[in-house]
Amino acid sequence: MVQGYTLLQSVAIPVVASLILYPLSRRIGKYVGWIASLSLVYVVILLVYNWLDVYSTGAVLKESYNWAPTLSLTFGFVADNLSIPVALIISIMLVAACTFSIPYMERRVSALYGEGSKSQLGIYFLCFLLVSSGLIGITLSTNLIEIYLFVELVLIPTFVIISLFGYVDKERVGIIYLVWNQVGAFIFLIGAVLVYIQTGQFNITSLQSSQLGSVAYWAAGLILIGWLVKMAVFGVHMWLPITEAEPPTCFAPVMAAVSGVGTYVIARLLLYGMPDVFRAFSLPLMAWAVLTMFYGGALTLVQKDVKYIFAWSTVGQNAYSILGLASFSALGVAGGVFYFTSHILGKFILFSVAGILLTQTGLRDMSSMGGLASKMPLTASLFLTGALILSAVPPTSGFQAEWILFAGVFYPGSAGSAVYQLVAALGIIATLLTIAYTLWPMKRIFFGKVPEHLSSVSEAPLSMTLPLLAVAVVSIMLGIYPDAVAKQLIAFANTLPIGGVFR
Repeated sequence: MVQGYTLLQSVAIPVVASLILYPLSRRIGKYVGWIASLSLVYVVILLVYNWLDVYSTGAVLKESYNWAPTLSLTFGFVADNLSIPVALIISIMLVAACTFSIPYMERRVSALYGEGSKSQLGIYFLCFLLVSSGLIGITLSTNLIEIYLFVELVLIPTFVIISLFGYVDKERVGIIYLVWNQVGAFIFLIGAVLVYIQTGQFNITSLQSSQLGSVAYWAAGLILIGWLVKMAVFGVHMWLPITEAEPPTCFAPVMAAVSGVGTYVIARLLLYGMPDVFRAFSLPLMAWAVLTMFYGGALTLVQKDVKYIFAWSTVGQNAYSILGLASFSALGVAGGVFYFTSHILGKFILFSVAGILLTQTGLRDMSSMGGLASKMPLTASLFLTGALILSAVPPTSGFQAEWILFAGVFYPGSAGSAVYQLVAALGIIATLLTIAYTLWPMKRIFFGKVPEHLSSVSEAPLSMTLPLLAVAVVSIMLGIYPDAVAKQLIAFANTLPIGGVFR
């Protein structure tokens, strides 16, 4: 089905709004944040409209625009059972993060540049909207070079945000982020160019081993490695914790989505486009994912800085999704993508609570905190909700996503493979680390005796807590009614020539 401009608008509106914001910021200051948030609310409305159409009819909605006909390039977007739920959940998180940024960045900009620096707020929200456009564009794109351009659209403004508004060594951290993510993007681009050389097309539909011939494994391998670098798996993980911990805390959840969106891309390009080739990567990738889960979980447990706890946890959390995709089963694929969407909701809440703690107490070190539940009961409740999402406790979305994921992960072992059974069992054991590193900080920060230096701490304003509450409600709704996402993701996975089809 061909759809008129709603998908294009979903990507273009944040860009248009961003161009308006900077000139306005000198006059209206922090209110540019509300314009940014409203533009993203409009994107959510557009995506809900498309989600309802796809959910009710199973239709595939496509838009195509001429770009470079001589190179067989079209600028296209697609809303189907894979892309539309992912784009919608990302957009909901972006609205919440943008709204939370309004009070947070007012304080951060004032601390860095003084009270009168209204234009700096304009720069932040301009960059935020460009990143938002890039993330949504990645999920809706129909060809490889288009995905690469949206990756670049995410990369540059993220670098600007880190470098201008971050915390410790912000310029150095920005360079670290830029270099590592550019390396991942460049490796992916080489794979895309191989596809073009062999087929004369960048379209995702050209990702078929019958067309790619002898270069199929090279192309798939380069695409996979490029995105594994961006997802920070063990061995290429060292860049991620510092680049999530040191940006402005209100932007850190977006960083988690930027690294985790590789889950969607791998599902779209390799499982949908080249499943027969991807099968060869299944077992080693599952083992790599489990190793990353253990390593990321262990390093998270030894952190004292509340922002580094959640930054390090992203390493292990991304590996959950990789494990599901690598299981090469329908439930594993659906669960892996579902887990990514649930993870960014939970991570938004937890990172935002870290931001609230920083603004209300001035502290990041957990050893200097304690007993804050008596001072900040709503914040403590929101932290617990975020912890339950990541720990996969009902009735949150994390529970639904994780059981679907592991039902798929155990499928290859059920066919009699002892190695697959072992890898799946180790993955289950690794989940205990998640429970530990989400609930242990809860005890350290919010229970026990209130230190004397925190006796005057008060609850955060509603402008900071309401966005978290809204996201918590979304996660619980998905936990109670997971079909809103799972139905479409399972329907997509059932179309793939893989095992464990679920009816």
